[in-house]
This record gives sequence, C-alpha cells and structure tokens, in this order.
Amino acid sequence: MIKKILVVTLVLITGYSYAQEGTTSPYSFYGIGLQKFKGTVENRSMGGLSMLSDSIHLNLQNPAAYGDLRLTAYTIGTTYGKYSIENETASSSKDNATIEYLGLGIPMGKFGLGFGVIPSTAVGYDLISLEGSETERRFTGRGGLNKVYVSAGINLNENLSVGLDFNYNFGNIETKAILRNPDLERGTREINSSDLSGVGFAIGINYKSLITEKLELTASIVSRPSSKLSSDNSRELATVNVDNFGREIVFESQNISVADSDLDLPAELKIGTGIGEPKKWFVGAEFNFQDTENFSDRISGNNDNNVSYENALSYKMGGYFIPKFNSLTSYFNRVVYRAGIRYEKTGLNINNQSIDEFGISFGVGLPVGSLFSNANLGFEYGQRGRTDFGLVRENFFNFSVSLSLNDKWFRQLKFN
Repeated sequence: MIKKILVVTLVLITGYSYAQEGTTSPYSFYGIGLQKFKGTVENRSMGGLSMLSDSIHLNLQNPAAYGDLRLTAYTIGTTYGKYSIENETASSSKDNATIEYLGLGIPMGKFGLGFGVIPSTAVGYDLISLEGSETERRFTGRGGLNKVYVSAGINLNENLSVGLDFNYNFGNIETKAILRNPDLERGTREINSSDLSGVGFAIGINYKSLITEKLELTASIVSRPSSKLSSDNSRELATVNVDNFGREIVFESQNISVADSDLDLPAELKIGTGIGEPKKWFVGAEFNFQDTENFSDRISGNNDNNVSYENALSYKMGGYFIPKFNSLTSYFNRVVYRAGIRYEKTGLNINNQSIDEFGISFGVGLPVGSLFSNANLGFEYGQRGRTDFGLVRENFFNFSVSLSLNDKWFRQLKFN
C-alpha cells in the first residue's frame, strides 16, 4: 500500500508541469486568463453540476464529497478542443489538446482525503492589429494559473457531510507585444512575465435524504472566500527583426524594473439541488455566483481601458441515467448516460458588452476492469462572445476522456 501511495504521489507532483493548460481563445488576453472548468469529465457531461457524490467517483468541486468514498479512487482527464473564431469580416479555426486534472481520493471510514492538480485559468492567444497599411502590432500570450489541493470530507451522519479544501495556486503568464513598421528595418518587442502564487480554501456541505422509498433529495453548498494572489512581475524591451518565418532576431535588449502587485481572487458561492433514484437516475440544477465586479487586472503589461468586470453568474442543469447498474446479461445496461446544459455570464465586459457563454453537453461512463472502474467520454458544444461591437464569437467543441479507477487499499485482515 505504501508503494502505491508513493507512486501516485510522484505522478501528481510531477504532473503539475502538464497541468499548465493551453487555450486558443482571444478572450484569454484579459485578466489572468480564461477560467477553466475545475471538475471531472463526469461533472462536465452533466452541464457542470458539482453536487453529486458517491462511493466510487471523485468530485473535485465539493470537498464534502470525499466523506462518501468507500473505495480508493484515481482519476485523470484530458480534453481535445476544436474552435472556430469569427467577427463581422473574417473567421479562423484552431484546436488544442490538454490534460485537465489529476486526482486521488482515499476513504478512511466516515472520513475521506483527496489531493491533486487542476488548472484554474489558461492564457493562449495570437492576435494581430493593423493600423492602416503601415503599422502592425502582434500580441501573443501563454501560461495560466494552476491549483494544487488537499481536501478532506467527513460524514457527520447518514444525511449530512462537510468538507474543507486547502489549495496552493501557482503559475506564470508571459505576454509579448511586437510593433513593426514596413518602412523600418527593425521593430520593437516588449515581453512581460508574471509569476503568480497564493493560497486559498473552500468549505463544502452535502445533504442527502430519502423523501420516499426510492426518491432521494440532494442539496449542496460550496463557499470559496476571496484570497490573495501575488504577482512577481518583470519586463524586457528589445529591438528585433522578424524574418519571413516569424523568427525574432534580437539586436538590443534591456530589462526594465516593474513593481510587483497583488490581486484578489474573487469569492465564489455554489448552490445546487436535485432529485433522483440512487444508482438509477438523477436530475439537478445549480447556481454559481462569483464576486468579480471589483476585480482589478494588475498583471504586468496587460491593461485595456475598454475592459471592465462585473459579477459572474452561471446556471446549470443536468443529470444521468443507468438502465440497470448490476445487470449481468447486458453491458450497455450498466453504462451511465449523462447530459446537461449551462449558461454563464463570465464577468468580463468589453466595449460595454457582457461576454456570455452557452454550452450543451452529454457523455457516457463505460465500465472497465475490476471493481467499479470506468472510462468516461464527454462531448460539449458551445459559444462564447458575439460578433458585433468589435468583438469575436467562438464556437467550440470539446471531446473529453477520463479514467476513474478504483482499488481497495485498506483491507481488514481476519484470522480463524
């Protein structure tokens, strides 16, 4: 068992370097990047619901869910995204593939412990601005914010469980701006880098109760207070020449002193409720609020007078259906079928226009191996933004795959 713990710990610690998520969204230009979905493929396939917990799956969004674990659970998720981006005059398409999360949950009776790595935000854009026929400005950015977490949950009684999530946020965001004039041999380049770090925590509560012989009511609350994020900033200015292949030849460069800064990560509150028959079906709805109205972007070199922030809101609805979870004659009767829908106000406001997002999703959980392990496939189609008011609209399709593997680490030995 100790060997298993050491191996999984090593995977999770070394895996954080892969958790620095990529994106191709031009909206990741603002703030500390585009918000990532911080749940599993199972959650995402149901519109993003965070209230569900059971004995074999990890719920990365609500620490109270660890109290329900009865088997050790490992999980890893990946996503391939295909994006089309358009405005009033042009369009383009891009894609990317990323690791979404790594997690481990360990049951200890009524108590459960979990830890892992989740990307929180992502920066990944390549934008060109032409001023007349003379000046070209090119903006690129990469990086993002990641979260390493330790969570614990406990069942207070057969209906109520509570949990705490402690996390360390870290990452780097690097932005580059190149100004070129075709009449001049050389252009100018500015590179800004911000090393981000900070700690935070969240509190979760889950309530379950049978309201009839078969129907179970579920309710959930997750509160994440505002936390501080430190930004260690640096800047480099250079004279460059960009050849026909996009390679940058540096002639002169110098480092510029830039003041460090602090950011307030917004407080967040999730409230959800649903009803269903355990191990058969479930339908639920969830409301999410983020206090982003007072968020101030103090990332080095990333300011825009046309941008402001408003409170972020999201509305989610989804559920699952299992024909017969213990069927011995039909594999497909044991498959979990999931679907959901969501609408979000992201909190980002550009040119006095709110940037909203819509998504519809569905997926399946396929039983594999021994115990209750499964492979999960998720599909999501959605839109972000709009094409008028000088903005762009993104149409995206995400295909996600995860493994949720179970094992028994703590066995009671019996002797005759």
